[in-house]
Amino acid sequence: MKLVPSQEQRELRAAVRDFLAAASPPAKSRQGHDPEVYARLNGELGLSGLIVPEEYGGAGAGFAELAVALEETGAVLLPGPFLATVFAAVALTRAPDKELLSGIAEGRVAATLALPGADVTADDTGRLSGTLPQVLSGMEADVLLVTAGSALHAVDLTGEGVTRTPLETLDITRGQARVVLDGAPARTLGEPADGIADRLAVALAAEQLGVLRAALDAIVGYAKIRVAFGRYIGSYQGVKHKLADMHCKLEQAESIVRYAAWAADEAPDELPGAAALAQAYVGRACFEVARDSLLLHGGIGYTWEHDAHLYFKRAKTDEVLLGPPRIHRARIADLLEL
Repeated sequence: MKLVPSQEQRELRAAVRDFLAAASPPAKSRQGHDPEVYARLNGELGLSGLIVPEEYGGAGAGFAELAVALEETGAVLLPGPFLATVFAAVALTRAPDKELLSGIAEGRVAATLALPGADVTADDTGRLSGTLPQVLSGMEADVLLVTAGSALHAVDLTGEGVTRTPLETLDITRGQARVVLDGAPARTLGEPADGIADRLAVALAAEQLGVLRAALDAIVGYAKIRVAFGRYIGSYQGVKHKLADMHCKLEQAESIVRYAAWAADEAPDELPGAAALAQAYVGRACFEVARDSLLLHGGIGYTWEHDAHLYFKRAKTDEVLLGPPRIHRARIADLLEL
């Protein structure tokens, strides 16, 4: 097992970080999805195609590399359909479709994957009907992947029989939508492979790690310059202890994400437990660090102009995106036969 980033992974991190710092800093996330930034993200860096096999035009990289990219996009609260498209790519690499994978790899197609809670059925002609109450980036995506019966289907979200309604969500940096299918034409892609849900959990945990790290970096930087009662607030013991606790959560979360990404690439038998652990721990740790960062910023952290509340909202939304931590803790208990 190798959990230390390779030279190539460090170079990938630096390239993604530099690009996002210039093209999509956290303050810009308030403006929502920027198609130009998304196009450049794929045209210059090819991020959506990282795990797409080379025969479909992707980089053919593993989850270790994908985790690096997701950590950096999480750190800047990247708006738009990147995470949703990654979710779709994960499903498609387990049930390959040349047309869609090539479109994702080239940045021509923004896709999304139906999350748990969808109730969709297919008629004799292959048309789909049903309601999806919560679709990540449902307004920005071009294609929806959804399971109906035992098969995975692709639906053109701009086509007939599809109604999309934007949802008002806590996280203003990344949209969700309610999608209603009423006899929508669909293309059957085949049966989805096992392990997709576990890989989604690892991908989300990588983004959460980035959110956690950025929230901690922000409050550490603030504690070094904010003066209260004649002293920098970082010199107060109560603040020191809180920051130390937050750093411990970061260290543990980083180890868990790296292990889970390694398991996704190299140890499928260990993946279910690693994925459940990632969501049970990292999601909660991310929220707690973002919350404490907001609190330690004091009154300024609650202002609209400050970024602290944006990290808090992304952390909370991500924490429950694939189910609350208690569900993943229960799964760990089942896997350990406790």
